[in-house]
Amino acid sequence: MGLDFVFIFKAIIIAIVEGLTEFIPVSSTGHMILVGAAINFTGDFVKMFEVVIQLGAILAVVVLYWKKIKDSVIEFFKFIFTGGREGKTGFRFGINVIIGSIPAGIVGVLFYSKIKSLFRPEAVIIGFIVGGILLIIIENMFRKRKHATKNIDNITPIQSVKVGLFQVLSMWPGMSRSASTIMGGWIAGISTPIAAEFSFFLAIPAMIGSSGKDLFEFDYSVMNTTTWVALVVGFVVAFLVSLVVMDRFVAFLQKRPMRVFAVYRVAAGILLAILVFTKVITL
Repeated sequence: MGLDFVFIFKAIIIAIVEGLTEFIPVSSTGHMILVGAAINFTGDFVKMFEVVIQLGAILAVVVLYWKKIKDSVIEFFKFIFTGGREGKTGFRFGINVIIGSIPAGIVGVLFYSKIKSLFRPEAVIIGFIVGGILLIIIENMFRKRKHATKNIDNITPIQSVKVGLFQVLSMWPGMSRSASTIMGGWIAGISTPIAAEFSFFLAIPAMIGSSGKDLFEFDYSVMNTTTWVALVVGFVVAFLVSLVVMDRFVAFLQKRPMRVFAVYRVAAGILLAILVFTKVITL
């Protein structure tokens, strides 16, 4: 059986969408659902495919922040084995990541089926609009604090809890993990670039945890040459695009507010709602 190049091309499109949107506050899941429906790239394989390319995006975090991750892991265990005499910075950072991951982990385990049932275009439209409005309101209220935390190693456990609680919002498709955690960071008193970077680290356990169940339960007997090629190519494309986007996104936040993303979300949500309601498009 030959390769279905149209199918592979669609997979590449979705992988590019994932890479472009995973770490900016516009919702990668929402965009993949909508674009997938628009190009007729749906089905059980596609659900698993989206999980795998999200892991490609997570690999980009590991590569881009490899030194920070490696040093923190070494210091974390050094702190434990030396009774707290060494490795305090890495241990504190590791604890903050763990604390920040707990709320989403609990909600994900308890409400897994209900969360998956929300993965529909209508829910994405709501997430786009509500998330965009929240971004504007919370940014205007909290972004310009004079004494915001500007070093990721100075984040406190209380701040991590606040960010973690907001990460729970990202389980609604269209809300965006990046937007949710950055909003939590603003409320917790963390500067925008540092809140964005912290959201990258929180994404590692969150996405690995949510992906594990889906990958374990998938029926791999339905795979063929085309789907395997699509899976590998999609993973690589999502990884490469994410690498570029993450670096430029943090640089963008050093100088610019996130209002442009909020306006895009609201406009896109309203436009999609109109098109769906008038049946100009059927998702």
